[in-house]
Amino acid sequence: MTFTGEDGDHERAIMSGLAAGLVNIGDFARATGLTPKALRLYDDLGLLLPAEVDASSGYRRYAPDQVERARLVASLRLVGMPLARIREVLDMPAARAAAEVETYWRQVEADTATRRTMVSVLVHRLRNEARPMTTTTDKLHAEFGVSHEQGGRASQQDAVLVTPELIAVADGFGGRDDLAGAALTAYAAGGLANAITEVARDVSKAGTTLTAVDLHGSTARITHIGDARLYLVRDGEVRQVTHDHTVVAAMVEAGQLSAEEARSHEHRSVLNRALVPGVVADEITLDLLPGDRLVLTTDGVHTYADDLDALITAEAGPQEVADAVAAAVAAAGEPDNHTIVIADLT
Repeated sequence: MTFTGEDGDHERAIMSGLAAGLVNIGDFARATGLTPKALRLYDDLGLLLPAEVDASSGYRRYAPDQVERARLVASLRLVGMPLARIREVLDMPAARAAAEVETYWRQVEADTATRRTMVSVLVHRLRNEARPMTTTTDKLHAEFGVSHEQGGRASQQDAVLVTPELIAVADGFGGRDDLAGAALTAYAAGGLANAITEVARDVSKAGTTLTAVDLHGSTARITHIGDARLYLVRDGEVRQVTHDHTVVAAMVEAGQLSAEEARSHEHRSVLNRALVPGVVADEITLDLLPGDRLVLTTDGVHTYADDLDALITAEAGPQEVADAVAAAVAAAGEPDNHTIVIADLT
């Protein structure tokens, strides 16, 4: 592990403290990549008891040999293993624990195959029952606010595109800084298939998410791949329209991981869908009303901005709201590229 700068000095101090003896919950959290709240949860669940609890203050302290156990608990929670089974794995020798995890996952795959068949039957029935959708040709006007910042990254790999008919963001990763922008340009010119063709030659060394909102009259057609988000603000209420395509988000939706664990998990950014050949995008149709506000964010915004709902429901103009959100991300340290688009509809 390599550390640099002031953060590196702090991390070295934490690891040195662990080597020397017990450390407090805050330092142990930083050493394991978890949060104090997650560690307190693991204590309450009996999965990771502190090495020592101060009788008068109740402060928890942890020992060096608990670091790997903490990370193992987090990983087993991430793959959805039930708590009772996690407790068993933690007490097993490494070879037996590995065999137990493999056995668990074989059962997950078998259960998933069974559910896949059930889903196919359900989708077929619902489609047969669906009534034709009616749309209006009344055209809504959008006023936009945009913030697009590099944050703490060495380069800007977010991209944003805003026109009267198309709002889109993409969040790139890997060795090509301009890939997200190229994907948005290709999408605007020829849709999703065109965007996939644009990125196909680089998938081994770079990739990107893509979330696009095509505005047609008073209807939004959303194409979503990855972990950017679209929110709808209507009558002061916030609804997240898209679902994050991450392993952690899937676990949260299944009730197998808490929101606090997800926010701090070391694998929180691991995508299970990106813009690659063969990907199946989420395609969503949204009926819009005058007074609606659409909010499009990359993960560098919603991962770090505190109380995002309060910020995006503010009674202010779209650019003022975008600037306020960007300021909140900056106040949180802005470790990632961050992009937000606000569209107020009239």
